[in-house]
Amino acid sequence: MKKQLVIVGLVVVGFAIWAGRFYYRNLRGAAPAVLPPAKEITKSENTTGLPLTLPPGFSISIFAKDLDGPRVLVQDMTRTVLVSVPGSGKVVALPDVNSDGVAHETKTVVDGLNRPHGLAFRGGKLYIAETDQVAVYDYDPKVFKATNKKKLVDLPGGGNHFSRTIAFGPDGKLYGTVGSSCNVCRESDRLRAAMFVANPDGSDVKVFAQGLRNAVFFTWHPTTRALWATEMGRDLLGDDIPPDEINIVKEGENYGWPICYGKQIADRELTKNSNPNHISPEAVCTSTTMPSHIDLPAHSAPLGLAFIPDSWPAEYRDDLLVAYHGSWNRTEPTGYKVMRMKLDEKGNYLGAEDFITGWLTEGGVSGRPVDLLFDSDGSLYISDDKAGIIYRVERRQKITHYLQFVDG
Repeated sequence: MKKQLVIVGLVVVGFAIWAGRFYYRNLRGAAPAVLPPAKEITKSENTTGLPLTLPPGFSISIFAKDLDGPRVLVQDMTRTVLVSVPGSGKVVALPDVNSDGVAHETKTVVDGLNRPHGLAFRGGKLYIAETDQVAVYDYDPKVFKATNKKKLVDLPGGGNHFSRTIAFGPDGKLYGTVGSSCNVCRESDRLRAAMFVANPDGSDVKVFAQGLRNAVFFTWHPTTRALWATEMGRDLLGDDIPPDEINIVKEGENYGWPICYGKQIADRELTKNSNPNHISPEAVCTSTTMPSHIDLPAHSAPLGLAFIPDSWPAEYRDDLLVAYHGSWNRTEPTGYKVMRMKLDEKGNYLGAEDFITGWLTEGGVSGRPVDLLFDSDGSLYISDDKAGIIYRVERRQKITHYLQFVDG
């Protein structure tokens, strides 16, 4: 009797399960899908054709190619990427018309310029820094054209360092940098080896900070609002000195060049014959200049820097990415990668590690990263002026499988 009851019970349960599935499949029009459990993507993915490596959970692809030395990256009001091309004297737009992560054409925004480098948007207008001036343009995002040029600021042109970079600060002011005219010298122009600040209309141009040999890129800390800049140290002192630097730039301060470098170290080659008062060079450095915030390997040539957004994994929060353009005069080449600077919430330095490597191999150099630009969706654009490429790095998010209904 008990066996019969068990059999009847199993039949009832089986019928109930069958009836439930029949109901969903035929009466509700759908049945529960059987899906695998959620899992984390742990591998990195590289579709560039270059031997690049990056941490697990990230992918890198080519967003745009066949560009003639792309440098500074910005996005217009429609999130279209623009990039300066100094060697061709132009700025181009790279529209991604169907949002598939690939630029579908290269549109000339403006040409005929004198080595354009820095780009910035404000109030719907495009600001461009050429090697000898900063100008503002009307900009039409529908056709990607800049017109009606108006010069705002005259800058010293020529010399060893041609690039001029600009950005608008949290205070609404226009900031810019001008590199030195030489490797090591005494500059006569106040804007050389300096950062300047001006009103958006170009008026009231002032030196914001000096002693910055070639601080090509800068940005603001998202929390402290402090101004951070990369700087390339002088050449011809050997493979390992002076360090390249990341500085926290403060108004009115001197960051050492040409007489000091790094943590207020005196450049004895320059000071040995130029100290009539017999003051210790170290004393001059410690009393009149600011130390670097972070010392980087000599000749790494740090350029673009960008703070990592909150949309990235929590372990990256507060950290900074820096593009190392790479050495040109070191016995053993160095750089040619993107580094992760580990920081606390106040910007204090905790250490560094590679984020993207592979442009430098035993076979030579395949690329030189320049600028870093985060999109609002968390993807990262990287310009490469050697390979002529704009890369796109994406965080490969966790795939979540959930119960869904499929047509029956």
